[in-house]
Amino acid sequence: MKKFFTITLAGLLVIGLASCGEKKSEVQKIIEEAQTMTYEEILDKAYEESKNKTLQGLGNSSRGKTAGETFVAMMKEKYSDYAGEITWSQPKENSIFQMLESDSKSSNPQFGMTLIQDGAQIKSKMIDTGILLNYVPKEWKEAKGTSMEENGNPLALQTLSKVFMYNVADDPTKKVDNVWKFVADKQAPMFMGLQSEPIGFNFLLMLTSETYIPLVKGAFDALSAEEKAYFQPKVDALKAKAKELKLAKDAEYSLAWIQLWVNQMNVQTDDGPICNELVKKSAVGKSGLLVYSKLRSVSETEEVSVNNVKVAALEDGYVGFGGYAYKHYLQMMKTSPLPWTSIAFINYMVTSAEGFQPWGKDMGGYSSNPNINQDHSKDGWVGDVNQYPNKNDAGYDWWTSLESGKGRLVVEDPTYAAKVSFTVGSWIETLKGYK
Repeated sequence: MKKFFTITLAGLLVIGLASCGEKKSEVQKIIEEAQTMTYEEILDKAYEESKNKTLQGLGNSSRGKTAGETFVAMMKEKYSDYAGEITWSQPKENSIFQMLESDSKSSNPQFGMTLIQDGAQIKSKMIDTGILLNYVPKEWKEAKGTSMEENGNPLALQTLSKVFMYNVADDPTKKVDNVWKFVADKQAPMFMGLQSEPIGFNFLLMLTSETYIPLVKGAFDALSAEEKAYFQPKVDALKAKAKELKLAKDAEYSLAWIQLWVNQMNVQTDDGPICNELVKKSAVGKSGLLVYSKLRSVSETEEVSVNNVKVAALEDGYVGFGGYAYKHYLQMMKTSPLPWTSIAFINYMVTSAEGFQPWGKDMGGYSSNPNINQDHSKDGWVGDVNQYPNKNDAGYDWWTSLESGKGRLVVEDPTYAAKVSFTVGSWIETLKGYK
């Protein structure tokens, strides 16, 4: 009898806890259903839902507009009477979070889905609050080479690379062979301001994680005795701060690198102007950390050339990290007015080469689904001549590998970045170079 009473009480407790839990929204229920369905089944649902309606998307990348146009064209080819549309908005600077929050509270929400960056803010402001919901396509999850751990929660459309470059117009044999040399005395690498480009802020946060501290410390150990003598006092001065911030062993090396970088960097408004300046003959001695794919749009002249720069990580003997990687995440709005169409559009972008084409056509961007990535390893070839070696993209696996001699990009982890944003992040904001 006592055993029966205990079991019954436990059962009632479970029921009571379940009834106190948050009730699933209709969009959540649809997402759960969709994650068990095939792409074709989802397209049929999207057709019925939006054949005469407009899906509104919001994103940090303007290329979402092109993807929307090709999605609609595909739907019209598949369903002859489909008259749906996709409109795409790209917000200015960092206003996307406010726009999504306001829309989620509206009595008449407009946005169905979003393509969004800045993992730290996405985690704390959008996912933890339930404004954004994660949908993972069945085909994506089952595809060879995809990883839920790396790219599934939240679902990433792509990983983009920002890499160290430096001008060699005066001497093509010149090498910057260690990441600490970018923060040496009198160095001022060009970089976007941390307030206008939060992904750059997240990059600095990630340098204090257990994954990347060894890269910073290892690069320090490879410096000459003279170079170490310059940096060591700066490292030692931050030992107490690393302990105060409860960071992992040797984190003071990362803090020292961050401090020097923030205080010495040459703040620019965008990566486009950084690239345009760096590839000039007259930019001798300049360096920068910028989107790798910017090299694709350089127009060769007597004064300007891709060959006027070197990509640090692509050079033999380079030590340290080659830059950083951030992601564009595809997320559903909890208040999506067209959930099936939003789901179908997300599925289209991460499971089909056509859907990823607006981004995949260029070097430096890698789909979370490796099966739809294009090969850019010979983008620098003109005919039979390797004219512009910097354009020969080594690919995602090479750039994100932590092995010596590979790209060693510092990859954004939303959970870690969000965790230290109020500790390490607050310290970074006190540095005199923070802008």
